[in-house]
Amino acid sequence: MYGFDSYVALGDSFTEGLNDALPDGSFRGWADRLAEILAGGRSDFRYANLALRGKMLDEIVDEQLPIALELKPDLVTLCAGGNDIIVPGADVDAVTERLEEAVAKLREAGIPVLMVNGPDTKVLSVMSVLRGKVAIYNTHLWAIAERHGARMVDLWAMTPLHDRRAWSDDRLHFSPEAHRRIALKSAEVLGIPLDGDWREPWPEEVLPSRWIDSRRSDLTWTKVHLLPWIRRQLKGESMGDGLSPKRPQLAPLVPMDVLEVPDSTQQQQAS
Repeated sequence: MYGFDSYVALGDSFTEGLNDALPDGSFRGWADRLAEILAGGRSDFRYANLALRGKMLDEIVDEQLPIALELKPDLVTLCAGGNDIIVPGADVDAVTERLEEAVAKLREAGIPVLMVNGPDTKVLSVMSVLRGKVAIYNTHLWAIAERHGARMVDLWAMTPLHDRRAWSDDRLHFSPEAHRRIALKSAEVLGIPLDGDWREPWPEEVLPSRWIDSRRSDLTWTKVHLLPWIRRQLKGESMGDGLSPKRPQLAPLVPMDVLEVPDSTQQQQAS
């Protein structure tokens, strides 16, 4: 319908769909929502999502990229490296060099690539310390996209993502509403006309946040999310250990209405 008959999504938890939860406990996410837009209700549209939570860039390049190259879809989305650059002492320049290898291989194979850069973390307490790293990473990504003729979904410039309601409690993954908006933005970058607008302002908050509430939230977040992440890093473990991609093969997509606003049953739940 829009020039795309097949689509393969590569990446980590963001592209897998955390924390855009469905009633059965699985995750939908921006990539699934984009696939639904691209399909336009067609039964012959095929979609694969190879992304998996916790994956580092080397794993994505070694495990997911070869499958995409073999499948030769009409579109590949690539969002990777986020798990690498948040590790203390990570070399952002080296990470982007590895990412460029993946983009170059896809483009050499004649596969259109839609890249996704990192969001601005300024609004997130504690996680805002990563803002400089993300900005440097994004500058590299824009250069890679220009060199290889890839398109970019610029999360940093998406003003609605600067609202804390765009984020899950873990401060690493987006809320269902944010996933919906990112799918709309992605479709817009691909030149697909839509009725929905990702720029729509958030509803006004009834109760403003208080300093003491923020500090309590920081303590809860540290205990529930940060400390377990540190323990996994020290043990060399990943959230994705023992799991498989949710859509490992190109297959027809069951249509859903991507433009609906998620209801309360889709509240984010980190795994």
